[in-house]
Amino acid sequence: MLAKEVKEKLIKIVGLENVEDSPVERLVYSYDATPQFQALPDAVVSPRNTKEVAEIVKICNEYNIPIVPRGSGTNLCAGTCPTEGGIVLLFKHMNSILEIDEENLTVTVQPGVITLDMIRAVEEKGLFYPPDPSSLKISTMGGNINENSGGLRGLKYGVTGDYVLALEVVLANGEVIRTGGKLAKDVAGYDLTRLMVGSEGTLGIVTEATCKLIPKPESKQTMLALYQDIEAAAQTVSSIIANKVIPTTLEFLDQPTLKVVEAHAQIGLPTDVQAVLLIEQDGPSEVVKREMEKMHALCEQGQAISVQIAESEDEAEALRTARRSALSALARLKPTTILEDATVPRSEIANMVKVINEIAEKYELTICTFGHAGDGNLHPTCLTDIRNHEEIERVEKAFAEIFEKAIALGGTITGEHGVGVMKAPYLERKLGEAGMAAMKAIKEALDPNHIMNPGKVFAKDCRKRVVVSR
Repeated sequence: MLAKEVKEKLIKIVGLENVEDSPVERLVYSYDATPQFQALPDAVVSPRNTKEVAEIVKICNEYNIPIVPRGSGTNLCAGTCPTEGGIVLLFKHMNSILEIDEENLTVTVQPGVITLDMIRAVEEKGLFYPPDPSSLKISTMGGNINENSGGLRGLKYGVTGDYVLALEVVLANGEVIRTGGKLAKDVAGYDLTRLMVGSEGTLGIVTEATCKLIPKPESKQTMLALYQDIEAAAQTVSSIIANKVIPTTLEFLDQPTLKVVEAHAQIGLPTDVQAVLLIEQDGPSEVVKREMEKMHALCEQGQAISVQIAESEDEAEALRTARRSALSALARLKPTTILEDATVPRSEIANMVKVINEIAEKYELTICTFGHAGDGNLHPTCLTDIRNHEEIERVEKAFAEIFEKAIALGGTITGEHGVGVMKAPYLERKLGEAGMAAMKAIKEALDPNHIMNPGKVFAKDCRKRVVVSR
């Protein structure tokens, strides 16, 4: 619990109603979407503006109180689980779209803005914000920036960090800095904007962001290709890219995932095939038509047994929604659903899918695989029960092997979920000792008292799933 003196100072800054330390409130913010990670914060504080955030941080720095900035808690790496207690900083009041600049093609938001609300607001003006994490209906822009979130459109358009032009950030000492601007070019000094994006709240607290927009594509088409051979489907992904076609979306779902998603969505997805590719292209009508025809032919050459183009936008949206619901659909089957991400070069997708299946068989586990195959980002998802300790041991060993294989294939341990606590034990295997030392030097310089989301990214030990009572 917070010391009385500290609580009184926080109340003076944000008001009594914005400092919560009841058992219920602390419990609500003790976990995020990551299975079996939980730790109670000492309090939940909801600032109303940047000035209040800075004052809160100064107090926490003075008293060495951990701060965990939190959006909607949809992350899957335990990045917003307050594993060392302290304060959860909630941005429910800082949830405004501050400006849509149609001349400079930018949008400026506070961290608590819901992603889909912002996307809809800019699309009303004929503009487009491409990043589309599966949790976009509830995730916040601040959370997306902290995790550098991806999404279904990442293959063609990139991830959140590719669209962040400027940030307002409160540092660990309470000072406020502004990085970047509404600029197409800016090489003045170190790129602090890029440094903060994806830093998971360990270097500073984002209080405002300006993001790049582009014109809304004039047309869009969606296609579903069916396969009886998983490796053939994966090889088609490589073939499409090798033929110099970059679709907006190129998603992969295996049969176990298909069956569960169809039972959940009930839109008529085929469940008698081994895998499907969900492919989408947008842009000028003539370009979309030409490239969809080319991908149609490549799918057939790649042993697809059926290739169908959605006949309406409603049908296409149903397919996209079904893909986004994959995690929630799978979560219905077992008490614990562990969704991971491992990313490899596109040319290694077929090999990675094969390895995942071999590892699942080796450890006698149910692992469903889906994901953003076009950019090499797969989501092996294990259906298990955290109460079965012997099985969980096998799960951990299986994912350790999956990450090792991803690295061996030239990939990485996470493409979009972040490191947090979940991937921290594996990070040095990717970066090496010197890489870790460089990161720690940056952390030490900006946060010498280690109050900014402590216990994340840098592993203290190799425990994976913990419940902490305070």
